[in-house]
Amino acid sequence: MHIAPYDNANEPIVDVEDDLVPLTYFNIVKLTKGEVFEYQVQGYETCVVPATGTLDVDVDGALYTQLGNRGEDVWDGEPEGVYVPVGAKVRLTCVSDKTETFIAGAKYDKVLEPFDVRAADLDVVQYGSDDTKTHRKIKHILGAHHHDKVGRLLVSELFTVGAGGWSGFPSHKHDTDRLPDETRHDETYNFRFKPNYGSGLQMLQRVDNEPGDAYHIVDGSTVLIDKGYHPCCVLPGYEMYYFTILGGLSQRSLKQYFQPTHAEQLHSIPGIMDMVAKFK
Repeated sequence: MHIAPYDNANEPIVDVEDDLVPLTYFNIVKLTKGEVFEYQVQGYETCVVPATGTLDVDVDGALYTQLGNRGEDVWDGEPEGVYVPVGAKVRLTCVSDKTETFIAGAKYDKVLEPFDVRAADLDVVQYGSDDTKTHRKIKHILGAHHHDKVGRLLVSELFTVGAGGWSGFPSHKHDTDRLPDETRHDETYNFRFKPNYGSGLQMLQRVDNEPGDAYHIVDGSTVLIDKGYHPCCVLPGYEMYYFTILGGLSQRSLKQYFQPTHAEQLHSIPGIMDMVAKFK
């Protein structure tokens, strides 16, 4: 499902118990200097990630100051985040001229401890190649480095490297719990393009070798992935970014099932198995 960009007025774009992706939660909060936003989400652990600007974050009295160091856009510096336990009361205070903040969430039933993730704590992997049109970089905010501190939530930022190309290929899915081959993880994306008038395509093929759907994605598009194989691409001459939220049904580690038709290309794309190993 594609949700076109709109002014969400700091209200969740993907709320709790969403009909399509009930395991994830997503909000975009925009503030100006001195403004405050408070939230509390029952039944979901969350992660606060400034897309741009700087925040002070209070999580049930635990204070994390000067979170976020990016200026003009998501390419302007490294991401940072704060992990928020299930049901915690959160207060965001904008300390820069303005901020745009992503709040990612996953359904979970235990209360853990809050912590911050600074630029030095990121888990970064780069894979693919210009020749295969699959060159990209992934910056895991809540990735393998924080496996023992988080319940079911995985949060990452994905960048195409260079201008144009494919992401999420070879095509894979993760809509069914059937270990060791696959796990059920709902997924929510928010896309950005550089320049911001760029655009791309999100494919969603629910059955191997049968026609699926395709969505024209633009700067600010949100895409919900409930089932099926889901590669995406960006037009030549533009860079693409997408904020990625994964919420698992029964475990945190993601087990992707690669589409049989294209699985042989796992051996032709450099570093792809390193990428797979980071989603834990």
